[in-house]
Amino acid sequence: MEENQLNPDVLAVTPSALRQFDHEISADPQIVKLTLGEPDFNVPEHIQIAAIRSIKANQSHYPYYWGIQTLREAASTYYRDKFGYRYSADQIICTVGATEGLSATFKALFHAGDAVLIPTPAYPVYQALAILNHVTPILVDTTETGCVLTPQQVTAAIKSHLEVTIKGVVITDPSNPTGVVYTEQQLADLVPTLRENQLWIISDEIYGELTYGVAHYSLSRWLPDPTIIINGLSKSHAMTGWRIGFVFGPSNVIGQIAKVHQFMVTTPTSIVQYAAVEALTNGQNDAAVMRKVYQKRRDYLKKALTELNMTFVAPMGAFYIFAKIPTAYHQDSFAFARQLARDYHVGVMPGTPFGDPTAIRISYASSDENLRALVAALASLNRAKRVAER
Repeated sequence: MEENQLNPDVLAVTPSALRQFDHEISADPQIVKLTLGEPDFNVPEHIQIAAIRSIKANQSHYPYYWGIQTLREAASTYYRDKFGYRYSADQIICTVGATEGLSATFKALFHAGDAVLIPTPAYPVYQALAILNHVTPILVDTTETGCVLTPQQVTAAIKSHLEVTIKGVVITDPSNPTGVVYTEQQLADLVPTLRENQLWIISDEIYGELTYGVAHYSLSRWLPDPTIIINGLSKSHAMTGWRIGFVFGPSNVIGQIAKVHQFMVTTPTSIVQYAAVEALTNGQNDAAVMRKVYQKRRDYLKKALTELNMTFVAPMGAFYIFAKIPTAYHQDSFAFARQLARDYHVGVMPGTPFGDPTAIRISYASSDENLRALVAALASLNRAKRVAER
């Protein structure tokens, strides 16, 4: 059977360029990687113990497909206290990571032929999910507004795409890849325009606990009915491989998202769900230690990159810096990142998959030693370029 007989929507989506590039440079045994959004912290011990306790208690049978009741109740309380979410347990679905939650949400919200606004730079999964669901992704460049979506940009995008019905918008806050955090006023300013255009809001808040000196706000505070929140424990509790996420939504919609979720994965792993109860009931401050370390690393990189004449929007959350490649290099992001990996054994992410071929994403969810290796590599690259130009 030929490949062209397969689903054309799947054929139209390429495998993750981020994962491919990470795999490519990982062949180098000396590579220092600042590529993936992978916390370099271990899962807190009290959560590990809870998982072991769950195994020994034989809590290994099918849970209810929405997630176990105690976990959804814990999530309701935890995120209410953290961010003011107003969702009961019956408005929460436990998913296989935030990505599965996003996938089920896209499938449930949009009709084939709809369009969705995606402010860029953006995590590539949103565009891929749109294409897989016959939805047109409309990329809105926010680099001129500090990587923050504005009401004017929303209005302009709608007016310039009258050929499609724009049904939704994705807001990632804090942002991957830029680390930008929306202020309370910036979110409030969006509200009238989003309400007037009756847009679904997919609010990806997975980095909500990792902000530095600023508060995290959610659009659900102003627009609870059209907002679907995606969150999870991968970043706040360093549980990336455990794959546990949450979808929060209004009662008239959340059941439909749960239906899609059920037929995609049935339910997250039972043992992980019981461990997640522990994370949410006794791990309210688990992110605090990580946040302190990340902020120190961010400050180091901000100073070092500035001294190397690299520009970026100041990151106030997550654990990334999205830095512009100096124009003197005359290289796109893949060429620059490959040279850094090949000649200096340091890996960063090209900015092209995020929507900006003139930038690189640096993850500081890595050791101080690795960050110093990056700075040394960039300095060496600068010196080599100056010598070559003489």
